[in-house]
Amino acid sequence: MTTNRLTRRDVLRVAAAGAAAASVPFASAQSSGWPTKPVNVIVPFPAGGGTDAFARPLAAQFAKQTGRQLIIDNKGGAGGTVGATLASRAAPDGYNFFMGAVHHTIAPHIYPRLDYDLQKDLIPISLVARVPQVIVVNPQRIPAKDFKEFLALVKANPGKYNYASAGNGTSHHLAGELFKLQTKTFITHIPYRGAGPALQDLITGSADLMFDGLGSSAGHIKGGRIKALMVAGNARNAAFPDVPSAKEVGLPDYNVTSWYGIWAPKGTPADVQARMADEIRKAMASEELKTVWANQGAEFPNLSQQQFAAFIDGEIKRWGQVVKASNVKAD
Repeated sequence: MTTNRLTRRDVLRVAAAGAAAASVPFASAQSSGWPTKPVNVIVPFPAGGGTDAFARPLAAQFAKQTGRQLIIDNKGGAGGTVGATLASRAAPDGYNFFMGAVHHTIAPHIYPRLDYDLQKDLIPISLVARVPQVIVVNPQRIPAKDFKEFLALVKANPGKYNYASAGNGTSHHLAGELFKLQTKTFITHIPYRGAGPALQDLITGSADLMFDGLGSSAGHIKGGRIKALMVAGNARNAAFPDVPSAKEVGLPDYNVTSWYGIWAPKGTPADVQARMADEIRKAMASEELKTVWANQGAEFPNLSQQQFAAFIDGEIKRWGQVVKASNVKAD
């Protein structure tokens, strides 16, 4: 089972370097024609997960539009909080950004101490993608032809099966705990450093199932490597019309959504923030990204920076209530 980790010493060493760089004052980048060099984006999970599934196509389109690379810098660990810490301490020079996710609005309720404050240390730029959660299984480990058989199997065998997640405090984790709460079942939680490693173990059979964001699972479902049994929410997803919704299988309150967004370190010039938001909107209007998003069952909620900030505030409050009701703790 994959369990690679960054040590706390590694995190502090890199973060200290970023903090030192951030102490240098930065002028507005508008007059210099931003971007004049490659732009770095910290993705707080290993390659192959849901965040990567949207970050890399966006990076390719950004390069087409601006002539500059958008470099994806994977920094996994601790449910995405290692990367968030590093991003919060990166130089606010207009060339450092962060692609976080719903997990970062859950983390404050899971981890007793964080080395960053999502609402104070990072500036919301744009919500990039929103996708429903999906229950996926390794068909060799869980030979259920549909959700009804799956539910009967886990009810008859409490503790026998495990579910992989992208880490403690991630939406995968909370989705699993909510499912257990609503179905009165017990499935063992196994946290990983990200959805990529978790999915790899699901595919190879080291894990039994996963409550995943549809974006990262989509290709593996279509390739037959894993089987989708249910998509969260009240309606089927257009990309997977044969997979029933939670409401259809008798779980009308199981409504869990994964989403991904771009932030900038506090102090990033306002004109660069606006330019990045504009480039994202332009990228999302391209036929290339429309196709990629549709194939992954995702939508692009075209929110302003202010609307994205309000959305984050609402998600922090909502997930706090879910964590309290589920009594979830970092394990």
